[in-house]
Amino acid sequence: MVATEKLQEAMKYLAAACDGATTKDQSGFCKTDVSFGHSLAKQPYWTPRQAQAAQKMLIKYRKQLEAAGFGVELFEKNIEPQKPSSRPKIEKTASLVEDRIVIRFPFDQDTLRTVKTIPGRRFQNTPGDKHWEAPLSKDAVDILMEAGFKLDDKLKAFQAEKTVTPVQEMQEIEVPGLKRELYPFQKKGVAFIEQKKGRALIADEMGLGKTIQALAWIQLHPERRPVLIVCPAHLKLNWAREINMTLEETPDVEILSGITPYPIRSKDIVIINYDILKDWVDTLKQVGFKVLIVDEAHYIKNSKAQRTRVLRQISKGIPHVIALTGTPIINRPIEGFNIIQLIDRTLFPNFWYYAQKYCGAKRTPFGWDLNGVSNETELHEKLTKSVMIRRKKADILTDLPDKVYSYIPLELSNQEEYRMAEANFIRFLKQNKGKEAAQKASNAEHLVRTEALKQLAVKGKLPQAIAWIRDFLDQNGQKLVVFAVHKETINQLMKVFKDVAVKVDGSTPAQQRDAAVQAFQNDPTIRLFVGNIQAAGTGLTLTAASAVAFLELPWSPAILQQAEDRCHRIGQKESVNIYYLLADTSIELDIARLLDQKKIITNAIIDGGSVEDINLISELMEVYLQK
Repeated sequence: MVATEKLQEAMKYLAAACDGATTKDQSGFCKTDVSFGHSLAKQPYWTPRQAQAAQKMLIKYRKQLEAAGFGVELFEKNIEPQKPSSRPKIEKTASLVEDRIVIRFPFDQDTLRTVKTIPGRRFQNTPGDKHWEAPLSKDAVDILMEAGFKLDDKLKAFQAEKTVTPVQEMQEIEVPGLKRELYPFQKKGVAFIEQKKGRALIADEMGLGKTIQALAWIQLHPERRPVLIVCPAHLKLNWAREINMTLEETPDVEILSGITPYPIRSKDIVIINYDILKDWVDTLKQVGFKVLIVDEAHYIKNSKAQRTRVLRQISKGIPHVIALTGTPIINRPIEGFNIIQLIDRTLFPNFWYYAQKYCGAKRTPFGWDLNGVSNETELHEKLTKSVMIRRKKADILTDLPDKVYSYIPLELSNQEEYRMAEANFIRFLKQNKGKEAAQKASNAEHLVRTEALKQLAVKGKLPQAIAWIRDFLDQNGQKLVVFAVHKETINQLMKVFKDVAVKVDGSTPAQQRDAAVQAFQNDPTIRLFVGNIQAAGTGLTLTAASAVAFLELPWSPAILQQAEDRCHRIGQKESVNIYYLLADTSIELDIARLLDQKKIITNAIIDGGSVEDINLISELMEVYLQK
């Protein structure tokens, strides 16, 4: 409402007259009106309520105003609201300022409610420029576009960049000069990396050639050097061999080792393992890498792990980041956040938004539990429409043989010892309130007791397992891969089969790992590969065998599948038989059943589907409480 010149003059007079007032009657001036009078006198516009209050104040001092020469029309006519002609018109606009979206709009309840749905939005109460801001994210831009906001050119370009062509519609990319022929689906994988400008997550199932797709993109862009490859220690030599077998002109490849940094000489490709990243971080940051390849990217699932924090530091400023893993989420959605952020920080504005939306966040007496799962279908769709390309063998390689699973029950030779331990375990659980106790900090004690049962089961079945392995080698004339967990189990197998076996476990040096793999793949006298499921379960190609036997089980179905796929890879021409050598009526059967259930969670997120939240340890406790 416009405050006319005459009205403002009257208010100024009253405000000045009230300054020295002491009386509170109608003949004098009230000092309590001073502040309000001065405020109204200074404002060029009045709200309806201010106009009503002004009129009331003018009527209150009518006699004094008339005596001062002000006209009677001020008191007898209502002050009509008038729309200011000079107030600037506000439009619904959104603009990108650095890495923030600045949002402006004329006040409207519906628009305000929409803006409040934008992740990470905040109201900026800046004098003279009140507006909303939000971190740059695709969700934010989508919401603003749908609400009819006018986007500036930077936001339009951002939106166009984030639009991904569906994989089925993607054109295959031919890579000139590559030494090895790409499968059609691998050419589409290279096209996906190219479309994403070298920032992508290749999450193909194990054995589909994630390594060669990353190397093909490097071949496509020889100007983007140097390249840094981060991988587990036992895969460094494998990467060097793959590079020499794939790239047209053999680049200068340097493999870093040791915890004492030295000057990096290679200007082409540098390979380093996760374990020594912390010692090399300063040296690596000085090189100016243009491409970062993160192999087995699920190694950075833990935000608190030192290698995760260091890799974040190294990745800053590197324009192209390619992550490779067949299991971006091993057990639960929380494990995928670091990988996603490494590739595209604009997909999810912050950790808490991701955790609340996709990790089934629950408040407990001990704080927030973020180990759940929620909105898994939405997460899968969001990843596949943005940073992730995911193909399964069954969908792509129709000539790749299926896996055939078999369960081989083995009797326990130490039945009495095992049953006594099992009875004590059940009694312990019931005394500690079972599932509820398993979810608390004392979980470590439950794990210790379950591991004790597992080791007793292995001890009891080992004589029969050795007999089964011997029979397999003698009768089938084939090679066999055996996975175990404990070093003692592996050593016993090697003691029995030392003449025909090689092993890879956590103590095997990198050079010997590679030698063991090559011997198994190429030497017909080496019939058995014995591996630790963690140390040998990823990255190795063991296609000389078409059979895998598990002597001990891990806690994660993803780790189990990774180990299976050492044989079920490109180059495998036969059906892969997978045998579970499990102690009958033991904890191993319960773990195997629960591992099958838990596969549902990871498959739902990376392949789509619905799941229920499953806590393997807690469910195992429930099984034993019912016994």
